[in-house]
Amino acid sequence: MENPTPDRIEEATLGGGCFWCIEAVFNRLKGVILAESGYSGGANPNPSYEQVCSGRSGHVEVVRIRFRPDEIPFSEILDIFFTLHDPTTLNRQGNDSGTQYRSVIFYHDEQQKQQAQQVLENIQPHFRNPVVTALEPLKNYYAAEKYHQGYFDQNPDQPYCMFVVAPKVEKAEKVFKDQLKV
Repeated sequence: MENPTPDRIEEATLGGGCFWCIEAVFNRLKGVILAESGYSGGANPNPSYEQVCSGRSGHVEVVRIRFRPDEIPFSEILDIFFTLHDPTTLNRQGNDSGTQYRSVIFYHDEQQKQQAQQVLENIQPHFRNPVVTALEPLKNYYAAEKYHQGYFDQNPDQPYCMFVVAPKVEKAEKVFKDQLKV
């Protein structure tokens, strides 16, 4: 395994339900340069939010995370990811259902694939039901529309943000308080 070097930047692409939740948490963590909402995994290029929400595009709501592995390793990113969503529910997170909300790790290289496989094996004993998180090679990524970026921070009083996103952010701020940006 290659040792991280200062200033090296890597990317991770993760789907675990609504992208607003995952993006809001990761943008608060040390070592994360940017978490961006987007779409991945489907066949049609540059899908719209409406196409992805239809469940027919094949795309998943994802977050692309740009991070410094010397500050926050990929395995830690995955540990946080699995704290933010239920990896045992197929094509569903809470009230959000459909293949566009499935739990998936889109790995960028062989090293990420191996690390993700190890993390998946390690977490399974902590769940009563089978972990259904897919592990797939990244084949595409499209940034979501501008109004989705930083959605929670810009719309904290929106009902979905208040009742779905905010509790996840609050939980992460308690559990990962040592990893929060100052």
